[in-house]
Amino acid sequence: MTTSIIDELGELALSTRLMRLSEWTRRDVTKIYKEYGIAFESKWFPVLYVLSRKKSLSVGELAEELGYTHPSVIALVREMEMQKLIRSVTNKTDARKRMLRLTPKALEWKAKMEPLWDQMRIVAAQIYNNGSSLLQAITHVEQALSECSYYHRFKKLADKKG
Repeated sequence: MTTSIIDELGELALSTRLMRLSEWTRRDVTKIYKEYGIAFESKWFPVLYVLSRKKSLSVGELAEELGYTHPSVIALVREMEMQKLIRSVTNKTDARKRMLRLTPKALEWKAKMEPLWDQMRIVAAQIYNNGSSLLQAITHVEQALSECSYYHRFKKLADKKG
């Protein structure tokens, strides 16, 4: 692999490099699903998986569970609703809330995808744990950011130099 300008930036471009890794993986996983006759976008996976475990959640609850922004979840939900994978119903106690549930089609696709996930887990372990543990490193970064955000760390540094 050749080094790009982005690679040379090191930590300054870490989020860009993580996005690149994510795009490579999503592209290939979506391709695998298509080869097995499932027109499922891999970016929908976290929504499908969480709703398969939690049965019914509001958009806000789903966003919190995923750690995504509310607008990001709404965009994913809209795409999945268009594909008839999610249906939303009005909350009985709060008419302003939409409760999201998987459709029978989504549950059928999930059953077809589950055997593929076992193989994908093996492939992911080969890629992400090849001498170092990317997953463990990401967990450490998430912990550090939950203790003090990137923004707050920057402000502290800027105030010291200030």
